[in-house]
Amino acid sequence: MGFPHAPHPKETVVLSRHFGDAEARTYAGWVKRGGYAALTQALAMKPAEVVELVKASGLRGRGGAGFPTGMKWSFMPKEKTKAHYLCCNADESEPGTFKDREIMRWTPHALIEGCAIAMHAIQAEVGYIYIRGEFTEPIRIMQAALDEAYREGVLGANALGSGKRLDIWIHRGAGAYICGEETALMNSIEGRRGNPRIRPPFPAQAGVFGLPTTVNNVETLTSVPAIVAQGAAWYQKLSLSNPKSAGTKLFSVCGHVARPGNYEVTMGFPLQELIYDMAGLRPGRTLKACQPGGSSVPILNREETEACRLDYEGCVAQGTMLGSGGLIVFDDSADMVYQIMRLARFYAHESCAQCTQCREGTGWTVRILERILSGKGAMSDLDLLLDVGEQMTGKTICVLSDSCAVPVASGIKKFRGEFEAYITGARKPVLAVA
Repeated sequence: MGFPHAPHPKETVVLSRHFGDAEARTYAGWVKRGGYAALTQALAMKPAEVVELVKASGLRGRGGAGFPTGMKWSFMPKEKTKAHYLCCNADESEPGTFKDREIMRWTPHALIEGCAIAMHAIQAEVGYIYIRGEFTEPIRIMQAALDEAYREGVLGANALGSGKRLDIWIHRGAGAYICGEETALMNSIEGRRGNPRIRPPFPAQAGVFGLPTTVNNVETLTSVPAIVAQGAAWYQKLSLSNPKSAGTKLFSVCGHVARPGNYEVTMGFPLQELIYDMAGLRPGRTLKACQPGGSSVPILNREETEACRLDYEGCVAQGTMLGSGGLIVFDDSADMVYQIMRLARFYAHESCAQCTQCREGTGWTVRILERILSGKGAMSDLDLLLDVGEQMTGKTICVLSDSCAVPVASGIKKFRGEFEAYITGARKPVLAVA
């Protein structure tokens, strides 16, 4: 997304404090800014103490699911009878989301430090940072930072002189959206096809190579050093709404806005302020709709958007999800039928085809939407889309199928008139389908 913007007065910068600061990419620059002090502190603590600290902070997974991080760590076996692993999910393939790659571009040592603290907490000696293959610049920067960390003794057989082994490897993905799903990611690391696994067993029981594994997102792990350094109470206070959603969150704002980019705000921040005051609409345009959590979450209309607060509970209250924080904004120029069809095309293309409901359902959803956009649709197609979506939701191994069905269902509910305009001929066809 280019060079980061100067912090907006309404931002609360924690993770993004050093975005745009090239010196922060280096080991010396990171240490100068307080880097690796939190890791030193964590290594002096017992693993269980680190887990409890993160639990008390209220940090929840920033990749989309929002599961409490400390609780996830606590699922790992307490008695270490076999190897434990950490996998950092840096695949970031949700349309509308581009925060994790910025963390890796500007503060690679922050991610390495977060990974190392997490590895100590879950008693893992080996960690993998799984980076999407197209992220050529972040991969180069992360590898350079990793090499520095080894040279300086941060990682290796005697990490920071603690006597503890911490080894981290970068694994480059091959551009499959499905590998952002944690079990598909583990299959890919093992050299297998990136298909999601049936659960149970869960990763903490049998993960990568069949051994106990924890998978966390880039933003989640990068949040950990500040929590260790400044305490759980400090992090808990970073909330404008309720203690269930603590800390700051990076939001990738794109679509019909004047100033697209990553914005870091405190949990519970009003969505309308992020759109109107910070990112800004294009001149002469009005807000029509948005998806606050990436392309897979239910669409909000203007009224719902203006009432929404950006935390897990606030989004649910408006009928959507916080997700990955990929905020997609649509103004009054948007053709919602066409935009929804584009999203469905993406999911149909990225389906791993393992589950029938997803393999067939995504394809049929696209064909029906294309038929409507070509002026050959029927009113019954709207009920057919909803029925197909119902058969796709909650019935597959992973949620890719749901990710296609959910925006379609919410789109028909909120913008049914636009679908009907194509069907009745009130709107000219925009596609030519045989």
